[in-house]
Amino acid sequence: MRILMFFHGGSGNRGCEAIVQTAVKIIRAKYADAYIALASSQPESDKHIPGLDELVYHNQGRTIKPYSLLFFKNYLQVRLRNSQAVSYRLIHQDIIDNIDRFDIFLSIGGDNYCYGNIPDYYELNRIIKSRGKKLLLWGASLGKEDLNPEKINDLNTYDFLVIRESESVAALKDSGLENVVQVADGAFLLDKEELPLPAGWQEHNTIGFNYSPLVEQKVPASRQAVLDLLTHILDTTSFTVAFTPHVIQPGNNDHECMQRLINDLGPKARNRTLLLPGDLTASQYKGYIARMEMFIGARTHATIAAYSQGVPTMVLGYSVKSLGIARDLFGFPKLVLDRSEISDAALLKEKFEELKKDQALLKDQLAAVIPHIKVLALSANDYL
Repeated sequence: MRILMFFHGGSGNRGCEAIVQTAVKIIRAKYADAYIALASSQPESDKHIPGLDELVYHNQGRTIKPYSLLFFKNYLQVRLRNSQAVSYRLIHQDIIDNIDRFDIFLSIGGDNYCYGNIPDYYELNRIIKSRGKKLLLWGASLGKEDLNPEKINDLNTYDFLVIRESESVAALKDSGLENVVQVADGAFLLDKEELPLPAGWQEHNTIGFNYSPLVEQKVPASRQAVLDLLTHILDTTSFTVAFTPHVIQPGNNDHECMQRLINDLGPKARNRTLLLPGDLTASQYKGYIARMEMFIGARTHATIAAYSQGVPTMVLGYSVKSLGIARDLFGFPKLVLDRSEISDAALLKEKFEELKKDQALLKDQLAAVIPHIKVLALSANDYL
């Protein structure tokens, strides 16, 4: 069995890294001798991921040279057929060139179908299926608002839509798709790596905090509300706050974003905050999160790291995936705040107090449900 995972943007996003690393783990649990390759737009960032047999550079930056043969071929396709298939194939040439070498293709960008129409993806999927290959959408989420007839038609070409939470499953089934199966996010299976605790960490009295440029950009007023929440935590508790980045990419850097928060907190932050390094792996961040008393986070896979280690968690600015994951864990979206709520400082403080009050109950609930969630995550290999 030869498997190619594709549409990976690189391990600068530790959530994407966690998906890849645990996909390898899930595959090898059933098919130990499988040949597993990863197509990545940033392969240098993925060399540390264990269990991969091959890295393929997926260069999506190719463009058609003016007045080349390809230029005129594309021009005719656009004029005569209203089709940009030539340019789409060029973007994904690195995948197309490798189709005949593999049996199974896993489209692993969990959120890719949440970003409007993606006709170049549809063209690539059409080519993969035309060669008789098996095609799975792996560990994905998308809501009703993300669906349209063209996208639904493409999703119908997959052998299986392997979906990680119940909200997305419901949306897809309501759209008429019958190739939908529910698992859990593979990141629940990610192993942790525990590094020495940094200076300033209070054992049994440190909580984690994650905030992202994505939330800051989409909900600008959330920044002041978050600062008010952090001030409240520092004023009313003895906790140390460990700022925990989970995406470190140019223009999308949690570490830089949270350093600015620390700067704005001023002297108040001096003795009871710390910022974890920006160069850790997903497993190393999970190793720190596992030793926190509570966690407040915007990045989905940072919150999954917390949930999976039994750490009581509050989610900032949910997407459909965060809502569905919390519902699958607790039966309802416990302590998951939507975009309209995270600009309300009073509500953030109220929910933090609820998190603190229900800490023991949440630990018990997570201890009871996480073993089932891990089994569900591993069941993804039933569809290979």
